[in-house]
Amino acid sequence: MQLIERVFKLTEHETTVRTEVIAGVTTFLTMAYIIFVNPSILGAAGMPKDAVFVCTCIVAALGTTIMALYANYPIALAPGMGLNAYFAFVVVMHMGYTWQAALGMVFISGCLFIAVTVIGLRSLIINGIPHSLRSAITVGIGLFLAIIALKSAGIVVKSDATFVTLGDLHTAPVVLASLGFLVIVALDRLKVPGAILIGIVATTVASFFFGNHFAGIFSAPPSIAPTFLKLDIKGALAGGFLNVVLVFFLVELFDATGTLMGIANRAGLLTPARMGRLNRALMADSVSIFCGSLLGTSSTTAYAESAAGVQAGGRTGLTAITVAVLFLACLFIAPLAGAVPAYATAPALFFVACLMMRELVALDWDETTEVVPAAVTALMMPFTYSIANGLAFGFISYALIKLLTGKVKDVHWMTWLIGAVFLFKFIYVGG
Repeated sequence: MQLIERVFKLTEHETTVRTEVIAGVTTFLTMAYIIFVNPSILGAAGMPKDAVFVCTCIVAALGTTIMALYANYPIALAPGMGLNAYFAFVVVMHMGYTWQAALGMVFISGCLFIAVTVIGLRSLIINGIPHSLRSAITVGIGLFLAIIALKSAGIVVKSDATFVTLGDLHTAPVVLASLGFLVIVALDRLKVPGAILIGIVATTVASFFFGNHFAGIFSAPPSIAPTFLKLDIKGALAGGFLNVVLVFFLVELFDATGTLMGIANRAGLLTPARMGRLNRALMADSVSIFCGSLLGTSSTTAYAESAAGVQAGGRTGLTAITVAVLFLACLFIAPLAGAVPAYATAPALFFVACLMMRELVALDWDETTEVVPAAVTALMMPFTYSIANGLAFGFISYALIKLLTGKVKDVHWMTWLIGAVFLFKFIYVGG
């Protein structure tokens, strides 16, 4: 216990081992879907699914452990959704690169990521983010989690006429997810420890009475050899690779940075006394991208679902260590991890999303040059299904609105630079 206290400083963060472990289990359950979804997406690009499964578990455990021990942050890392789809469906299937060459591009972007972190560019970016946009990032991530949760529960479905519409409320997933959400809210209000975890477990147990299949507990892990060190850097440097690397780099940079800031702010870790740890957190996710390309997966990033663990009380790296251990365990207990349906974790994500809305009160609603870009940032995250896109529109609108209203001096030079980079990306590369 003394070692745990010395490493993670639980007393300083007013938390306990029990709280941190429960928070870690909560975070893991909300993001465990990636160990099955990532192989499916990358498998569409011709990558060996079994090897990608192993790689996903290992890189998530490795990156999250670095985050825990080096930065002492309760934030988990894993191959990012969106980036894996871009890797498979755009770079490989549409542009015609091999998956080995695509891994080489991830490797190159990872090296750039480490470089800008080491020289302090990411820290400069963070210091240049206006206070209103910082609050908006947290709100935007909340809205992003909300749409993920509603989709996972089947409450919101796609519609050709209106893009999204109400799903079938008579299905078991919708009913169980709704009941799970109410249970979590009630238990949290009654201050029952582990309210979010209890809600996830209760919904999962109930799902077995409505068609969910339990396939056992243990299974032997497949070999990682088919993807390990298979990246093709020479192939990655073929014509046109700059466009791909630029997209990987920008999305990694601002998606991960935005997520880290949003969740760290939610956990109260962005105080002046603790800001130094943010630099270490930035390095942790930079190294994870590099390692992931060597192991054989698309870009690794900080997970917005970590907010569920923060809401459950997670404040230190012990939460992240718990997540890492569970990812490693999944190498052997994949059937058990797969027994938790997406609609069982949806109530937790939606509950966290609701609570993240409170950051709206930090905005100065009488100053439209601040509140409008903040609203743009928050709204564009769920509506474009991308944290990075929300940041892009937020920075561009912030800079232009300040310019048009004669408040140029109020804008940090880094904000101008970031806005210009995003504008260039939209003009030259596209969305």
